[in-house]
Amino acid sequence: MTTFAELGLAPDILRALDDMGYVTPTPIQEQVIPLALQGGDILGAAQTGTGKTAAFALPLLQRLLPFANSGTSPAKHPIRALILTPTRELAIQVEESVKAYCKHIPLRSLVVYGGVSINTQIPILKTGVEILVATPGRLLDHVQNKTLMLNQVNTLVLDEADRMLDMGFMPDLKRIVALLPAQRVNMMFSATFPEEIRKLADSILNNPTFIEVARNATAVTVTQVVHPVHHERKRALLTHLIKTRDLKQVLVFTGTKLGCNRLANELNKLGLHADAIHGDKTQQERIKALDAFKAGSLRVLVATDVAARGIDIEALPFVVNYDLPHNAEDYVHRIGRTGRAGVKGEAISLVSESETRYLKDIEKLIGTPLEPTIVPGFEPGVADVPAYATRPQRTERPAERLIEHPVDRPAARPVEQGVAPALERSAPRAQRPASRDALFDSPYVPSAAPAAAPAANRQPSRKPVAALFRSPVKPESSEQ
Repeated sequence: MTTFAELGLAPDILRALDDMGYVTPTPIQEQVIPLALQGGDILGAAQTGTGKTAAFALPLLQRLLPFANSGTSPAKHPIRALILTPTRELAIQVEESVKAYCKHIPLRSLVVYGGVSINTQIPILKTGVEILVATPGRLLDHVQNKTLMLNQVNTLVLDEADRMLDMGFMPDLKRIVALLPAQRVNMMFSATFPEEIRKLADSILNNPTFIEVARNATAVTVTQVVHPVHHERKRALLTHLIKTRDLKQVLVFTGTKLGCNRLANELNKLGLHADAIHGDKTQQERIKALDAFKAGSLRVLVATDVAARGIDIEALPFVVNYDLPHNAEDYVHRIGRTGRAGVKGEAISLVSESETRYLKDIEKLIGTPLEPTIVPGFEPGVADVPAYATRPQRTERPAERLIEHPVDRPAARPVEQGVAPALERSAPRAQRPASRDALFDSPYVPSAAPAAAPAANRQPSRKPVAALFRSPVKPESSEQ
């Protein structure tokens, strides 16, 4: 078994790794570090959670060792390495790792990102830093304000490059690259490499070595579970799972900022301590929520994909896809928040009828069919009774009679008398074509509150998820 010492790392770096409990390198680290120490360009692809940060940061630090010094003059600490990330959370995470790796080396690092006052970052930049971790937009703000210089950068790292393209950073990247010295080492890393990324690599990298480790694959340490459910019952099912299974530290992904806030508020009303993070939250709010979640004082963290690549929580046990992502590759990044560094985790996906097409794309990408598991009481075609079906019917009376007998008040009708007629007319709001899933064409059926069902009693269905929405289904009995 290969050790970090056998990769040729310096003693001071190995001391820091020992302090952090690192024992053996991951496959991506084992392949990248020796090549990066030689100074060639690298294009690295590996599934999320496999240690890409250490793969590029450790050789980067070793190559900067000749420049390490304890001088106080800013001139002795110019920016020599630039690491770009797409999100604030990922930038913070990377810089924290870099700072830990150079614990015994007199090299300075700093992270700059938007969402906070630029004036808090300027004084530190003026003292000088060798390693700068940044988001593209805030880096260009500093360039425009002339608060930093990039003319001595000898190493450029692009982390999660595909996400940068998704977020529209291509123009910013071109501007930044044009500011850097032509002679430099370039490293580009990501879990996915579509054709657009390869074109970007061709424009930045110089004859790179391509290293691929389990690209687009999901970690074997992640148990993937799919629960088909009517879209109106997702929140109830999520609450049911958290309470009956006593889940702690649950990271829930939604598709929109509005849905993120709404779900967090509803979970709080139901007694589950939850908070939300997304692009409209201030950086202070996001950091506060993340810190509480990491510390375990926050039970549920609801997030949009802004957090999919920026959260690194040791031994995060559960990730829930409340809304399936439209991009299958985002699914890989989401569930990669759990099952990291060899620790087991569980990824739960709540799939409604309209999301079965996204599930097919996910199965195609990961190369594995995901068997659906029906939770008793939350069958795919069963929705909650509409609110109006539980209200007593209003008595229609001619206006003339109300005028003639203003004091004549009919006795209040019992609720039970109004439920049956209401259920008879409780067809779906919009009539679907006959070709649509039959279960969703049927009237709503009230379902009793499901009893707490242990995970072992939730039997996986042998039918594809889409088929469960096309024919009536019943949960398989757990009795043998």
